[in-house]
Amino acid sequence: MLFGGKKILALDIGTSSIKLAELDSSRKGWVLKKFSVVSVNPGWIRDGEIVDPTSVSQAIVTLVQSARSKRKNVASALFGNGVIVKRISMAPIEENLISEAVKWEAEQYIPFDINEASIDHHVLRGHTRSVGENLDILLIGAKQEYVYRFIETIESAGLKCAIIDVSGFALANCFEANYGQLEGVTALLNIGAGITNLVIVEKGDVIFSRDSTVGGNTYTNELHKAMGVSLQEAESLKISASAGHEVPAEVNAVLASTTEQVVDEIRTAIEFFVATGGGGRINKMYVTGGSMFIPSLLEEISKAVGVPFEVLNPFQQVGYDAKALTPDYIQQIQSICPVALGLAMRDMKE
Repeated sequence: MLFGGKKILALDIGTSSIKLAELDSSRKGWVLKKFSVVSVNPGWIRDGEIVDPTSVSQAIVTLVQSARSKRKNVASALFGNGVIVKRISMAPIEENLISEAVKWEAEQYIPFDINEASIDHHVLRGHTRSVGENLDILLIGAKQEYVYRFIETIESAGLKCAIIDVSGFALANCFEANYGQLEGVTALLNIGAGITNLVIVEKGDVIFSRDSTVGGNTYTNELHKAMGVSLQEAESLKISASAGHEVPAEVNAVLASTTEQVVDEIRTAIEFFVATGGGGRINKMYVTGGSMFIPSLLEEISKAVGVPFEVLNPFQQVGYDAKALTPDYIQQIQSICPVALGLAMRDMKE
């Protein structure tokens, strides 16, 4: 956190849209006051990198104006290729020396130049606190260039970048606010347009977080190539199929074959978690994201990884301002708002 601010403005800057959320905290819990979305052009944000900061900044201005937001302190989140989250084990060390030790350890785990990386860490609670036992630490590394681009883009829109988070952590934050700390190991899956976040949580800690470059755009691109239609037409066909409308048989065939690719990517990520000694067996998977409505996708993922799933409800414990937001609108945004809600909770929670 760079500086505080009682009221935070959450901006979830994704590959196909930017989501804005404002939450207030009361004795009864969190209440959503504002939520707004603006689409961004393909290519403005690619694999977690803001490629066209001027256009993204202007989109943020438009979004803030349409939401009539007065808040200035922003929480946003990195994702994709510019960030790595890795669970590491270190010999016991005094708490005030951990930060420096993590920087020395980080070089062997960060896949980009350590001198151009922002490094952070989190000591996992309840995993290793016995005398003489190694410390379990979550190492977070981000490309400084990506971080600076996020900050500059947000501040060019006349706002203050108070917090740069990681999308997976914000997702976990929203989950915990609604479901508490569940027993065992739980997987969270956020299937977006350009990126799918896989987050594994245990005892209230994120113990694994990995982003894959598969999502709704994968289906759109495959329809575009296979059927020789424009990207706009491919997107429309995908949306129609996802809504249960009748579409040509070829559309369903392309979607089904693409689902095999997407499922394989997610299964590989989960197998990597298991193989690297991530923890116990995953008990359950909670799924969200605007691209989770692809026909049979969730069932196929569940079958492939052998884990039952449930659709994540970000309003199980979080309320909303009924004067500003309708039940229909809340229903519409349920699948796209969890990361933004998790970001909006960040300031007061820490």
